[in-house]
Amino acid sequence: GSHDSFSYWVDEKSPVGPDQARAIKRLARISLVRKIIKKWSVTQNLTFKEQLEGGIRYFDLRVSSKPGEIGQEIYFIHGLFGIRVWDGLKEMNSFLEQHPKEVIFLDFNHFYAMDDSHHHFLINRIHSAFESKLCCVECVEYVTLLYMWEKKHQVLIFYHHPLYQEYPFLWPGNKMPAPWANTTNVHKLLQFLETTLEERSRYGTFHVSQAILTPRVKTIARHLVSGLKNTLVHRNLPMILNWVKEQKPGVMGVNIITSDFVELVDFAASVIALNDLLLEEDESAT
Repeated sequence: GSHDSFSYWVDEKSPVGPDQARAIKRLARISLVRKIIKKWSVTQNLTFKEQLEGGIRYFDLRVSSKPGEIGQEIYFIHGLFGIRVWDGLKEMNSFLEQHPKEVIFLDFNHFYAMDDSHHHFLINRIHSAFESKLCCVECVEYVTLLYMWEKKHQVLIFYHHPLYQEYPFLWPGNKMPAPWANTTNVHKLLQFLETTLEERSRYGTFHVSQAILTPRVKTIARHLVSGLKNTLVHRNLPMILNWVKEQKPGVMGVNIITSDFVELVDFAASVIALNDLLLEEDESAT
């Protein structure tokens, strides 16, 4: 999986989004400030299509309306506005059309400046994009690849808002817990990942290990021009990747792992390779 999957492009000419504090919004009237916000808002380099081609199958999504804009269009957002959600969904669907056995997870977990009418608009967009590819809510343990292939389903949508109850193809957010370390310290991050794996539910939910470091205000202040990638990610990714390679999948093990800048190391390949351990277990059992 990728963290803030859509943030490969954000519009530094747009107003700062409603996900930011009032003080930041005031400062962002200065174009230089918006350039700095962009350096810290971008957590991926690859487009959705490129991420899919690289093996990413879980997408972490934050969305917002544009206050003051006529209509109900919804955009991706992380500090600054990204592309229209509709354009991203179409890009993903195009990949799925070409690869009918691939399955993706879309986790809509943060919503800003959206009332119920915005939500219904977005949900209808999701349905229009994927239609019969959408997998309705089911017991998690039933949803194997074989199940998905037989039903010709390719998309699971997780929707962290009460309106999920009105649509059978929206999975509740509590089926996709993604505990967040909120630290700049890689050792604390790895300890947090270990602890949350030990505490994860044995059955009934998916689980996201967020292998990401989060800048604090003072981190940004000290490294204004460097940005997230040069300040936190480059230096710590090798240690995070080593942790990934030591994991085991399956019950009480890792399930979905997310990272920033997924192409900087062989992240996706390392996560995918963990599945071989499950195959080895099956072979030894038989």
